[in-house]
Amino acid sequence: MKISVVGCGYLGAVHAASMAELGHDVVGIDVDEPKIAALRDARAPFYEPGFEELLERTLATGRLRFSTDIADAAGAAVHFVCVGTPQKRGEYAADLRYVEAAAESLLQVLQPGELVVGKSTVPVGTAARLAELVSEKAPGALLAWNPEFLREGFAVQDTLHPDRLVYGLPTGPDGATAEAMLDEVYAPIVARATPKVVTDYATAEMVKTAANSFLATKISFINAMAELCEATGADVKQLADAIGYDDRIGRKFLNAGLGFGGGCLPKDIRAFMARAGELGADQALTFLREVDNINMRRRIRMVELAREVCDGSLLGKRVAVLGAAFKPDSDDIRDSPALNVAAQLQLQGAVVRVTDPAAVENSRRLWPQLDYADSPEEAAERADAVLVLTEWRAYRELDPVVFGQIVKQKRVLDGRNALDREAWTAAGWTYRALGRRAG
Repeated sequence: MKISVVGCGYLGAVHAASMAELGHDVVGIDVDEPKIAALRDARAPFYEPGFEELLERTLATGRLRFSTDIADAAGAAVHFVCVGTPQKRGEYAADLRYVEAAAESLLQVLQPGELVVGKSTVPVGTAARLAELVSEKAPGALLAWNPEFLREGFAVQDTLHPDRLVYGLPTGPDGATAEAMLDEVYAPIVARATPKVVTDYATAEMVKTAANSFLATKISFINAMAELCEATGADVKQLADAIGYDDRIGRKFLNAGLGFGGGCLPKDIRAFMARAGELGADQALTFLREVDNINMRRRIRMVELAREVCDGSLLGKRVAVLGAAFKPDSDDIRDSPALNVAAQLQLQGAVVRVTDPAAVENSRRLWPQLDYADSPEEAAERADAVLVLTEWRAYRELDPVVFGQIVKQKRVLDGRNALDREAWTAAGWTYRALGRRAG
């Protein structure tokens, strides 16, 4: 099939290359000329394991190209909308200007029989409104909603081997037509008997925000338990292990620590609350406000813990921060807990040096007031405390004996409960982590 992908950010670029990998003829459209130039040269504009290799491979086949001109989307049977929906400045609600602009631009080329497919995370009701617009301005064209479920660090795998497909479709014969077209797009995935949920627009829109809200709730739950563990002397890691054996609960996303960040969970749960309020159902999601509050408190507590281990004052203390990205295997620093903590430490007088395997350049652009290092060893030179705030494998595998020869004081704060506490304490380090006894 001939496919267009409007929006070539993280979601769109990966989706475009993945659709070409499945054998389709794909054009990716974006107004950002430097981004398009990089993609044309097989240079990934963001860090994502495996993506640059996929990009190079699919460009070489001739099935993938990129453009800044929406006219190049003309003739595509299926048009994917993959633009961002950031949080509105000063509000909880999602900013839909990019989705609306993408839809308006597609109306210039849309023909009867073609299908517009939304993949962006949007408030419930958006798809129905856009379907009316498409029906009015491009009679005979259809709209479906097909939410994405990408995990940063696993985006290529999640696109080519998803754990489910969700189709939000119009009613009647149009729905059957749209479903058949999506099945053709995803033919190899459908052939593997991948679970498929065929539903209405509203349900499809809610699936992504409901899933993210559940994950955020689970993370904040174990962090609330960490607060109680600190008050009682209990150990949150052992607590999580014990309750995780219950298959109704499970162990995933029960790692207490600095909490969640990034471009999805924080803004999605806030947009979910905002939309519920608009619909008069705000009481249904009031618990998410506390989920958000618990998450933000973790950052404050980490700063307090750093002050505690630095003898009650951060003034003039050298602090190494290992990690800037909001999660490992990513260079995404949106709402990064690690950078938020680093900035707070600096404001309280600490001499902070930040390092990260992939996110230093992004961090330097947005947080120029911080000092950066190219390696954990450089960051930790003569440090009074070391904070591990993103659980990169390289940090988990640091040798505490060798690393201890670099620092001034052997004090480590494990912000992700990712280190081997016994190994670090055996090497003479004072070990602290949220929700765990001092070691």
